[in-house]
Amino acid sequence: MKKERQGAILKIISEADVDTQNQLIVELSKLGVESTQATVSRDIKELHLVKELSPRGNYRYVARNRADTQNHTARLKAIFKESVTSYANAQNLVIIKTLPGLAPAACGTLDAMGIKGLVGSIAGDDTGFLAMNDELAAEQFCKEIAQMLK
Repeated sequence: MKKERQGAILKIISEADVDTQNQLIVELSKLGVESTQATVSRDIKELHLVKELSPRGNYRYVARNRADTQNHTARLKAIFKESVTSYANAQNLVIIKTLPGLAPAACGTLDAMGIKGLVGSIAGDDTGFLAMNDELAAEQFCKEIAQMLK
């Protein structure tokens, strides 16, 4: 169902200028796909849709091409590398320490990267708590952090 809905979203935005989530929900409904705003919001994030200015002068959702996604991921990793000073895992949590004021940027970076097993993050000024699915996911993610920080 998710793949079909996301396929329908990509079809809709390729054929029409859709500039709001509510408009997207209406268009999905016309195709017989019922959805909520929260679901559409998650789909937009997972599909890496962005808004761009259309030739008509209004904004619309578009699918970012693969090269842009790879470039975006590289930039996110660079931001992460510049801000994180240390990390550790404690059971299913990964705790990252950053330069002062940069924990929100580091956690936001990780959230945007779509890390497998990352449930969510909470950021203070210089500390971020990352909730992972389980202890194994936390341990594996610490290994990934080590690679990102090289």
